[in-house]
Amino acid sequence: MAEPKPHHSGGGCFSKLAFLILLGVAIALGTAIYHALQPQDLSDLKSPTPATKVLPVRDMKEVLKNAIDRGFPLTLQEAEINQWLGRTLLTHQGGLLEEKVTLDRVWIRFEEGRAEIIMERRFLGHPFTVSMFVQVERLEGPQGTFTEIELQGGPYHSDFPKPPRGGRFGKLVVPQGFLLLVMPAYEKLASQFSSEIDLGLREMSKIQIKKGCIILDPRELLGQQGMPQNF
Repeated sequence: MAEPKPHHSGGGCFSKLAFLILLGVAIALGTAIYHALQPQDLSDLKSPTPATKVLPVRDMKEVLKNAIDRGFPLTLQEAEINQWLGRTLLTHQGGLLEEKVTLDRVWIRFEEGRAEIIMERRFLGHPFTVSMFVQVERLEGPQGTFTEIELQGGPYHSDFPKPPRGGRFGKLVVPQGFLLLVMPAYEKLASQFSSEIDLGLREMSKIQIKKGCIILDPRELLGQQGMPQNF
């Protein structure tokens, strides 16, 4: 009498499929972690140019206050702000250092319509970077115009506006929600420059971020295209 043939269930195929899915997730996660640990390229900000070498050494707070008091528009170049941050941060580093994490520099990169605030840090001697995208919009409210600072750099794709891009961990662009991990460090940084932030953002009537520069105008948007108010 012939022996019955063993019955093979489909569990083997399902197990292989599940394994392949988990393997793909693990590879994607490993790749993301690798890129997050690689500092982003800052050569475009660090490389000196002939124009950078002749930039004046100015007190940013006084420059902003003078533009507001006299009522004239002000254009600040990316390179000048980065030079100022490099000089000024040395006097504020005490409250920003952790036992094993050091803050080497803060950089600003201006792109069309947004700014990227970059922290160049070291953990146990290994360099890494984190950054936050910032967009600035002037809105009308019941009590007049006000400035809204959006901590995002726009959607990943025009057809999928959510979630927006929040910044970069190393070379990896991360969603806005990931900024919660670095928000305390940025809040400490902002507290060191609260006067400059108030003068440069909240006291300005018009703010334009362009590639390589930011244009600030303290004049009211309507009827102020002639001479400065206090000229």
